[in-house]
Amino acid sequence: MPPRSESRRWCLLIHQLPPKPLYLRARIRQRLARVGAVALKNSVYVLPCSESSVEDFEWVAEEARAGGGEAFLCTAEFLGRPTEEDIEERFRLQCGADYEEISAQARELLRQARRGGARVRAEGDLSARTNRLKKRLGEVRALDFFAAPGRAAAEALVGQLETRLQAGAVPAPISTAAGARRLAELVGLTWVTRQGVHVDRIGSAWLIRRFIDPQARFRFADAQSPEAAPGEVRFDTLGGEFTHEGDRCTFETLVARIGLRDPAVLQIAEIVHDIDLKDARFGRPEAPGIGQLVNGLALAHGDDLDRFDRGFALFDDLYESFRRRLPPPAAADLGAVRRPRRSGKSAR
Repeated sequence: MPPRSESRRWCLLIHQLPPKPLYLRARIRQRLARVGAVALKNSVYVLPCSESSVEDFEWVAEEARAGGGEAFLCTAEFLGRPTEEDIEERFRLQCGADYEEISAQARELLRQARRGGARVRAEGDLSARTNRLKKRLGEVRALDFFAAPGRAAAEALVGQLETRLQAGAVPAPISTAAGARRLAELVGLTWVTRQGVHVDRIGSAWLIRRFIDPQARFRFADAQSPEAAPGEVRFDTLGGEFTHEGDRCTFETLVARIGLRDPAVLQIAEIVHDIDLKDARFGRPEAPGIGQLVNGLALAHGDDLDRFDRGFALFDDLYESFRRRLPPPAAADLGAVRRPRRSGKSAR
């Protein structure tokens, strides 16, 4: 019995190209990659069957024939191996690899932005590369037929790059000469902390990178009280140089020691305190929400450097929310305000 037409889920392109011109094979491969086709074997490519897939393959076939080759298009179903699930997985692996490449490039750009700051942005390189990465992400999403893994992570990282470009923030200066001297002594060191970082260590590392040393390095120890080698300084560890002091969390200790008086940072310090020490000392209304985000970040990312990358973006955005308030909406945007009707029966 012939197969039902609705089961023909796949469109196949089978081609044979001449040995010359040499550029033809490279051009056909590029065209097939741009439409998201997966190679089943040499010269046999597959796409999910749709009008757009047929059109894409028709253009490739026309170019192959114009170069002196042959090309055949057909719709098909697969019996036995490979199964449809096998083919779908090939598509997911192909797009998943593209998402991972985009994420890796975005992470590197974020690191450069945090280390290079205004210099990178002034050169325009970060903006141009972010735009190219955003364009590439859009191209991969358009070819993601079967929900490949890694899409959400790539979207989040590219979004962080865009947010950082829009912010264009410059760190606030240290308020005192003594604080400036203390800060200078901390530049060029490796900062050591415990593994399994959470809100205080993530926030403290963000503070270090943003206000002390944009190129600060970090090392994660498995001990609660690690030893510090020459050129290292410990934070948020037992016996560390920067850790809890009295009723202060480590973030607050760093702020106090370097004499930082940035109002936005002081508000973040209160939030970190309330989340970390759980004593509701400042009663910050933002603390539960930020705490929930940090919990999710920790659950989603087991690697401490990944937690820092995601956490730094979170603290960047939180800092901007306190540093630059959004303007109030115009009256015209609010619309007409209507008095709510009273419930119940009206009096007769």
